[in-house]
Amino acid sequence: MKKSLSERLAILSDAAKYDASCASSGSTRRDSAKTGGLGSTTGNGICHAYTPDGRCISLLKILLTNFCVYDCAYCINRSSSNVERARFTPDEVIWLTLEFYRRNCIEGLFLSSGIIQSSDHTMEQLVQVARDLRLKHGFRGYIHLKTIPDASPKLLEEAGLYADRLSINVEMPTETGLKDYAPEKDAGGIRRAMGDMRLKIDAAKEKTHTGRRATRFSPGGQSTQMIIGADAATDRDVLASSSGLYGSYGLRRVYYSAFSPIPDASAILPVRSPPLQREHRLYQADWLFRFYGFEFGELTASRPGGMLDLEIDPKLAWALDNRAQFPVDLNRASKEMLLRVPGLGVKTVQALLMARKHRAIRLEDLGRLNVSIKKVRPFVKGVGWSPARLTDRHDLRTLFLPAPQQMSLL
Repeated sequence: MKKSLSERLAILSDAAKYDASCASSGSTRRDSAKTGGLGSTTGNGICHAYTPDGRCISLLKILLTNFCVYDCAYCINRSSSNVERARFTPDEVIWLTLEFYRRNCIEGLFLSSGIIQSSDHTMEQLVQVARDLRLKHGFRGYIHLKTIPDASPKLLEEAGLYADRLSINVEMPTETGLKDYAPEKDAGGIRRAMGDMRLKIDAAKEKTHTGRRATRFSPGGQSTQMIIGADAATDRDVLASSSGLYGSYGLRRVYYSAFSPIPDASAILPVRSPPLQREHRLYQADWLFRFYGFEFGELTASRPGGMLDLEIDPKLAWALDNRAQFPVDLNRASKEMLLRVPGLGVKTVQALLMARKHRAIRLEDLGRLNVSIKKVRPFVKGVGWSPARLTDRHDLRTLFLPAPQQMSLL
């Protein structure tokens, strides 16, 4: 029996939730399908993502199909899985996108797909959706396409002409992990495709000899995703891989997705998902690398087993492991060192650098910048304040641990 459009939308939007390349912002769950009324804050396929200029936009996030010829152990849509299958035609995806857009439900499309028939066949359909939206319907909204690394370079190049952002998933943190869990995929091929993508993205930013910019190509750059906790890769392995990806391919983002146990899973997979806090700590470490001047190796150098501390954030953990570099003088320290002080963000440091040109900085001045005095006071000194031996306290770490909570008996 053929499934209705709404039934297929429910299946393929749910299947797309495992891709972390765009993140939903929180809201109270309200669903008219269960409670009556009109509308839903958790409607099928609607997610929220952030553009490079910081705007939050709503996207229709779906798969073209969850049929797939690959049998990746960690994927719920693998060929051997018994999940309910569904498929859209390119025209149906176009219609859904336009109808959601006209109703002011979305501002763009995030489209991925399982592999059907062949990589080229699937990629042709993804490109058709983006091309027809742009050329036939004049769609000016945001389009993010998940691309297939072993598809024809011509198809990947065409995808970049119509999409705002492209992404190719590296899937696993290490090549060994990919070989063990997705032997049909080629790590070298994935990286070659990402390298070709970077060359085209960089070329599109340069001006031609006539002074005009080259043809538009994926102006939002490229991103990737890796699954965390399915294999034995440590946080050190994950961050080393991310460091290489940022440096070699100029990625806008590396997304980390905690492995979720799936029905009828392979025996090589863990029976439990990793703590979600691990995913959170990896994002924090990623942020420190991208905006705070840290090297990834610094963040795990003193950590047992190469794993980030789950109880405190990576910046605080690094400071506690490197107490000899503190306290930092608020009035004399370099920008680079101020950025390493727990509790001081990029904007706060910039404000401090400006303020100290005109006056001496005191500890209480940080409070006016909405800084947690409790967090910074052991690590800084200023006019009228020195932590004395506070930084050397053997129990300093315990001062920052979250308060213990009573476990529920139910």
